[in-house]
Amino acid sequence: MSATLRSIEGQDEAGLLREIHNALNGLRYGAVEITVHNGQVVQIERKEKFRLQSPTGSKQP
Repeated sequence: MSATLRSIEGQDEAGLLREIHNALNGLRYGAVEITVHNGQVVQIERKEKFRLQSPTGSKQP
């Protein structure tokens, strides 16, 4: 999942923090990357990983 801010001009600090919070919300395994250009946040990217477990009782080689 990737979310890019459409308009930086007029974006207040509370709005940026809300976007970062939304990206972190519910994330169990993964990363949130914030890209800054010329001192302005231009992109927030969320990378989520899903961990799969083997069925109970089976052994992996």
